[in-house]
Amino acid sequence: MPEIRHSVCALDCPDACSLLVQVEEGRGTKLKGNPAHPVTRGFLCGKVTRYLEREYSPDRLLHPLKRAGAKGEGKFTRISWDEALDTIAARLKRVAQEWGPEAVLPYSYAGSMGLLNASGMDRRFFHRIGASRLDRTICASAGAAGLTQTQGYRYGVAPEDFVHSRLIIAWGANVLTTNVHLWPFIVEARRAGAKFIVIDPHRNKTAQTADQHQFINPGSDKALALGMMHVLFRDGLEDADYLSRYATGVEELRDLAREYTPERVAVWTGINPDTIIELAREYANTRPAVIRLNYGVQRNPNGGTAVQAITMLPVITGAWRELGGGMQLSTSQAFTLDRPALEMPELQQRSALGREARLVNMSRLGHALTELDSPPVKALVVYCSNPGAVAPDQVRVQAGLAREDLFTVVLEQFQTDTADYADIVLPSTTFLEHTDLYTAYGHYHLQLARPALPAPGETKSNVEVFQLLARRMGLEDSCLYESEDQMVRTLLASGHPHLEGITLERLDAEHSVRLRLPDPFLPFAEGGFGGPDGKARLEPAGLAYVPAPESRFGTEKGTYPLELITPKAHDAMNSTFSYQDELDAETSVVWLHAADAAARGIGSGDAVRLFNGRGEVRARAMVDGMTAPGVAAMPAVRWPKRSENRAGVNTLITDRLTDLGGGATFYSCLIQVERCAE
Repeated sequence: MPEIRHSVCALDCPDACSLLVQVEEGRGTKLKGNPAHPVTRGFLCGKVTRYLEREYSPDRLLHPLKRAGAKGEGKFTRISWDEALDTIAARLKRVAQEWGPEAVLPYSYAGSMGLLNASGMDRRFFHRIGASRLDRTICASAGAAGLTQTQGYRYGVAPEDFVHSRLIIAWGANVLTTNVHLWPFIVEARRAGAKFIVIDPHRNKTAQTADQHQFINPGSDKALALGMMHVLFRDGLEDADYLSRYATGVEELRDLAREYTPERVAVWTGINPDTIIELAREYANTRPAVIRLNYGVQRNPNGGTAVQAITMLPVITGAWRELGGGMQLSTSQAFTLDRPALEMPELQQRSALGREARLVNMSRLGHALTELDSPPVKALVVYCSNPGAVAPDQVRVQAGLAREDLFTVVLEQFQTDTADYADIVLPSTTFLEHTDLYTAYGHYHLQLARPALPAPGETKSNVEVFQLLARRMGLEDSCLYESEDQMVRTLLASGHPHLEGITLERLDAEHSVRLRLPDPFLPFAEGGFGGPDGKARLEPAGLAYVPAPESRFGTEKGTYPLELITPKAHDAMNSTFSYQDELDAETSVVWLHAADAAARGIGSGDAVRLFNGRGEVRARAMVDGMTAPGVAAMPAVRWPKRSENRAGVNTLITDRLTDLGGGATFYSCLIQVERCAE
């Protein structure tokens, strides 16, 4: 009979699903969602349902490799782990001796959301050798900064409580593609009479199901929030009692909002003034009302303050008072684990630096690899990420990766674009093959996973790799050799009430445990915000709306008339599955409005080139009403190596940063599109 083993999906998604793995004779034969988990509820997204195809793919990396051709060419020969580790240790030592330890740069993000393998032993290792620190900004830093600025805490409405809502606004949130386990709760709420509104520049799968979809011009979300505030304050729709008790800066915000009339805001957003008025009134008068905000909103130069402004809306209306009212962007801060004890930044004091190392923003990797000095980056170690495909300013990123004087190590499962530039490639385990602890940013359940399947070939977990490197480099600190269980116990020992009663033994027995929170959890029903006085901060400093420079109303408009956005492909998880032919087809198209296509003589299926001053990308045109006039949308993220000129969509993206949090501005990009020969 098949054996059923438990695991957790480690992919970068708010759902953090509880998995059941069917195993027969040591081989996984089926994955399904755990029906006992309150959020997973027995089903998986299409991506993870097929994950065993990735697990057993013939293209899976199973042995260490050494470069045998030019950088980027992708030619490698097999070597032993001993040779790989000796080579890496020797080169890292040499770089540190010749240039200083800060010439070593780790680069990682959320290829795994497991704390041990993505932000545990790796951090200890790099802190101990004195490497540059990486500012991990590429996805969520601007939104996190904006959310924290208003609320103080990154808490949100639990997905289970969306069923009580009577108005649900998905603002830049393609729930069906990027948060599918929220969808059953939205369906249940709609069956009970809730209205569902989508605000998004792209008519995605979620927008197609909505009661109302409002196309919004990219990057104008802050203007819309200010326009809604104008109506709320003008028409007396604010919750004066809630504001007087639980918010500061109300009168200053009211003064700013007076300037943002619906007529003025309509010009920027492309949304009719009457629609803005109706939206604000409906939001205030329908109770409970919830906003599901997602991170697309923050991927432009106004991104951090856009999130800050939207986060003010449920405070102004007092929506937080009610079950099913409020907002959800992230639940991550409720997981009050002892992250400093896991990562041990104090190890930097014992490094060759004897101090905190410099901080390098990952969203400007191209700049770091081609221009940074004092010292320059001479060694790059990449894991849980594929910057050759996902990083902005791709031309400079590739130029940096191609440097012969840059020693690059990549820990990977597949031969990605980044791996093609590596000097040494190390084969990594998947999340089904190692132990890890998982938080979530879309619910409140802490989960532990043990290996459900044997690691194939010579693959090793990131924890083991960095322990082996520490040993090769002669580092004697005992913390570098702790077991996974010891690290989990360290994380759980924060002493915070949210973790009361949660132990390693309980996680081993139950697999998933809800944080010790009130049930239902109404985090801000009676204040309790993270400010020093427990109040939400509505001070409007920095909230005035100025269009992004690279937008249709910005200072850099002109030569390139179309605004490009790069929404998530339905079957993609960033670049993780982009080796699949069907996903390559899905991410090699660009959606255009009929008027924009007609003006360029473009029809559906035509070969086109997208270009600006940073480069050009080839694609197939799709003309089917998915975008508003003036907006082009190309799903992310295709592997550049699969295109004819090795140029992915991030070739077109600048490395300009957001106003808060230093994040990437993927949705602030002007391009031209032309029909071209096949």
